[in-house]
Amino acid sequence: MKTIYLLVATILFVSCKDQTKMDSQATKEATIDSMKVAMEKQKDIDSMQTEMDKIAAQKEVIVVNQPATTTASTTTTTTKKRGWSSTAKGAVIGAGVGAATGAIISKKKGTGAIIGGLAGAGIGAGTGAIIDDKKN
Repeated sequence: MKTIYLLVATILFVSCKDQTKMDSQATKEATIDSMKVAMEKQKDIDSMQTEMDKIAAQKEVIVVNQPATTTASTTTTTTKKRGWSSTAKGAVIGAGVGAATGAIISKKKGTGAIIGGLAGAGIGAGTGAIIDDKKN
């Protein structure tokens, strides 16, 4: 009977030991595979960004006007419109949400909306500034 227990214990020990080595190897391979996939995605993103930069450069137009009576020429360039920064977006969204929340929560609706709007604008602007810093 003791030999059966010893045999079972030995088999369990050996099988568990090999299992952890196999799991470790499988984990390493899975990590390497995921890193390869991430690198391929980054290459795709970089190539798309390069193409978008080329397209943006082609869209920039230079117009030269030369009237027949004068010899002076004027050059105008079109520039790309800049959108709102994340700081501005965050401030506006935060002010709206804060004002609505303040009006709902407070007994004095007007005062609650003003205080909530100011607090929300401050928090939203701070969050937007953090996002702008990460983008740059």
